[in-house]
Order: sequence, then structure tokens, then C-alpha cells
Amino acid sequence: MDTKSRQKLLIAGAVICVSLFIGDSLLLEPLAKSWKERSKQIADLKEQVSRGAVLVDHEAAIRRRWEGMRTNTLPVNTSVAEAEFYKAFSRCVQDSGVTQVSYRPQWKQNDDYTTYECRADITGNIETLSRFIYELEREPMALKIDSLEIATHDDKGTQLSLGLQISGLMLTPATQP
Repeated sequence: MDTKSRQKLLIAGAVICVSLFIGDSLLLEPLAKSWKERSKQIADLKEQVSRGAVLVDHEAAIRRRWEGMRTNTLPVNTSVAEAEFYKAFSRCVQDSGVTQVSYRPQWKQNDDYTTYECRADITGNIETLSRFIYELEREPMALKIDSLEIATHDDKGTQLSLGLQISGLMLTPATQP
């Protein structure tokens, strides 16, 4: 093979290699990246569709549960709501056998709902305090324990005090169907 044909062959090989490199970096890599992004997007959409299908399948149960939660919120009338909240709280105190030391309520207004927050201090032993928390949690009214602090008054830990903040939910009329 003579020198000119070898040079032409080497030049042609170099041109082919450069063309393949440019084709790979300008065409294949962006196409592969685009393919991966679309595959991920399709997988995400499939997941959203499957979650939506589950929601549609369980619509009746979800609506029943929401209706149960909505009907157990505090009434829209603030004085009636305060009375019902205090009745539920007093019922829990009586059923558990604890001693109520203090009860300080206040209203908190938000955009879509209002909460009736109460800071209470209670005393008793570990059994009565546990029973009180249990009674609060099983109360059908929409009550939530926001914070809870337990302290002891003696060396043996038989006499305990419980400081807690409880809130009750009142939905505004706009959020109720």
C-alpha cells in the first residue's frame, strides 16, 4: 500500500472517529437522557394513576370517615363549643379519677378552621393519669393532645402532675359541605 492511499485511509478513519464522537455527544447522549427522563415521568404518572384509582375505589369509605370526623368537630357557636369541650374534658377527668388543678382555654383563629386550645394541669398517680390520657384519646369529639409534660411531686414518683395542652377543632362554615 502506498503512502498516499494510507494517508487517505488514516484521514478517512480519523474523520469517521470524529464524526462518531460528535454524533454520540450531540445525538445519542441527549436522546438517551431524554429517554430516561420520559421513562421516569411515565413511571411517576403510572404511580399517580394507581393512587387515584385506589382513591376512587375507596371513595365511599373515605367520605364516610370524613363525615364522621366532620360531625365530631366543635359546633360553630363558640359558647356551645366551649361548653361541649369542657363537658368532654370533665367527663375524662371524672372517669379517670384524676384531680383537675387548672384549666385555661383560649380560641385560635386560622383561615379554614378555628381551634379551641386549653392548657390544663392535672394530678394523680400513673394509673389515673394513663386512664385520663386514654379517655381523652377515645373521646369521639375532635380533640388532640398537642403537648404533654409529666413531673413528680415526691421521691418515689407516686404523686405525679400532668401538664397538657389540648385542642378541639371547629370547622368554619365554608369548609363544611
